[in-house]
Amino acid sequence: MNEKTLIELREDIRSKEISSTELTKFYLDRIKKYDNKLNSFITVTEEHALERAKIADLKIAKGEVKKLTGIPIAQKDIFCTKGIKTTCGSKMLSNFISPYDATVIERLNEEGSIMIGKTNMDEFAMGSSNETSYFGNVHNPWDLECVPGGSSGGSAASVAASLAPCATGTDTGGSIRQPASLTGICGLKPTYGRVSRYGMIAFASSLDQAGIFAKTAEDCALLLSCISGYDRKDSTSSKKDVPDYLEECRNLDVPKKIGVPIEFLQNLDEGVAKVFQEVLRELKSMNCEIVDISLKSSKLGVSAYQVVAPAECSSNLSRYDGVRFGHRADNVKDILELYKKSRSEGFGNEVKRRILVGTYALSTGYYDAYYLKAQKIRSLISSEFNAAFKNVDLIIGPTAPDVAFKIGEKTSDPIAMYLSDVYTVSTNLAGLPAISIPMGLKNDLPLGLQIIGNHFQESQILSLARQFQEVTDWHKKQPSGLK
Repeated sequence: MNEKTLIELREDIRSKEISSTELTKFYLDRIKKYDNKLNSFITVTEEHALERAKIADLKIAKGEVKKLTGIPIAQKDIFCTKGIKTTCGSKMLSNFISPYDATVIERLNEEGSIMIGKTNMDEFAMGSSNETSYFGNVHNPWDLECVPGGSSGGSAASVAASLAPCATGTDTGGSIRQPASLTGICGLKPTYGRVSRYGMIAFASSLDQAGIFAKTAEDCALLLSCISGYDRKDSTSSKKDVPDYLEECRNLDVPKKIGVPIEFLQNLDEGVAKVFQEVLRELKSMNCEIVDISLKSSKLGVSAYQVVAPAECSSNLSRYDGVRFGHRADNVKDILELYKKSRSEGFGNEVKRRILVGTYALSTGYYDAYYLKAQKIRSLISSEFNAAFKNVDLIIGPTAPDVAFKIGEKTSDPIAMYLSDVYTVSTNLAGLPAISIPMGLKNDLPLGLQIIGNHFQESQILSLARQFQEVTDWHKKQPSGLK
């Protein structure tokens, strides 16, 4: 059962080979068996899930079947869930119970999915390793001494370990794609605005985008069709029509011209480079034309991101003051001490670091020197991508600089940690869609291939990913010891 894809499980449920209740119990049992090693869930919603599964079985018996009826799903604990704790991996929100559902949750519920729990994450989505969570770090199913990536590490680990067939995530600078790469699964970040951000707790509003984790490109296509579309509650959501991504990714031809940025290959680890060259040979055998391109400003992506994102987070997180909601300190003398003590106790070190950096970058005398220049670099990166897409259909490269690193290896060096996203941040700055799919192993740990498309070209990305998975089996590899 744990080797089956989301689409295969959906067919099993529709053909009544298995009931939704049986499937849900299967995953809940795996969570009980393995998650004490992984720490991928903050909250397991067993009672809620079994109630929903019974309802799903009744609907299936009546022939009332939607896209995801009876399918269990894990939700990143950044999405508000009505009546269920939403912590964002922080002490600040450790007891927060939302009065409403995020739009992503709402749409998945409407399609009949069953939430089995809320997954662990870097605090307020700030991190690249899932080591900043108030609820403890997540372990990589491939090597329990390694990180799963972040910030959506809990979601990625849960899918990689088959504790859930699919999961939601969010991506601000690579937080879906990088953990997908490190755990050997598929992770899709859609175009900015393709999926509503309403009810998704904000980190950096101009960069954040909801997305999904699954085992195959086809699974991602199905999920994307469910969560996409305009939302009047989100002023940044797009009004563009939502295609049937699953049908399109199955029927589109292989994109003919694929660009490889030379900057992505400079100083690339030898083992990663060897795996990537095998990918290029495979793509050529699929009649793809591989073209060298240049994205010169991508080298500045991490630097620009580490100004823009903290600046936005310092604004977004100012609402957590101990008064309206969130952690509230005890034994304070006045309102000023309440603010200071509540925020000092409620936020972890990485969140504090980014708030301070962002506040500094926005302050008088430094706005022009830092924030304005970072926004200019952002525009330059976007322009270079636009120019590249006039000559190529898609852009590819490694998702991450290397395989998963050891827990604690980079916690004392924030710069080294930030460079984990060196290949992913530019797409967020430009608002582009991208997917990471498994492309090989190095030292028995997975590596991801990143496929980047032009705005709203998710179908092309998914089509290439699907066809690559038809001729390779990297996406079928599973961590040993968790079967």
